[in-house]
Amino acid sequence: MTYVAPVLGLLAGVVGIADTIPYVRDTVGGSTRPHRGTWLIWSVLAIVVCLSQRADGASWSLIMAAAQAVLTSAVFLLSIRRGEGGLSPADVLMIALAGSGVIGWIVADEPVIATVCVVAADLIGAAMMVPKTYRDPGSETLATFALASLSGALAAGAVGVPDASLLLYPVYFCLVNGAIAVLIHHRRSLLASLQRTPSPARSLG
Repeated sequence: MTYVAPVLGLLAGVVGIADTIPYVRDTVGGSTRPHRGTWLIWSVLAIVVCLSQRADGASWSLIMAAAQAVLTSAVFLLSIRRGEGGLSPADVLMIALAGSGVIGWIVADEPVIATVCVVAADLIGAAMMVPKTYRDPGSETLATFALASLSGALAAGAVGVPDASLLLYPVYFCLVNGAIAVLIHHRRSLLASLQRTPSPARSLG
């Protein structure tokens, strides 16, 4: 059991990096159109995590955090020209609220409160992309969110102790990305079935 947690943690990091690669590929290819506001929030969070770990003296784990920050920021930069959303007054308000969550995370002394701030900021980012994903599920990469959910589950398994401050974020990460993956799959399946169903006028003909 001693070796299980480090292995799960390493796998979580590897999967967490790998899940962004198909998203970058699909964005460059034009099939995925990221929500600018969502990826702005997620890239800021990834960068702050990386800088925070560096300040805390992290070594090997810093490599994965840095890679995640680079890949997430790459998606945001791609979204500026190839994405959509993020410019409406409602989007700007949501981004400002997420920014408050990031600030709360930085200044909070209590680990649980800091983690709640991270979850709140991340959840705002996820919520911003839901209307677009519901309307056009083909504009998102299903594999990215399925793998991200797996990464969260592995990270939760790597905690090894019932500590709320340590379990809250990976469990949240697993659930929110799993929910987005289910939404994408369900909407794609529903739209595909509607396209296969002949219209009354066509059937009469």
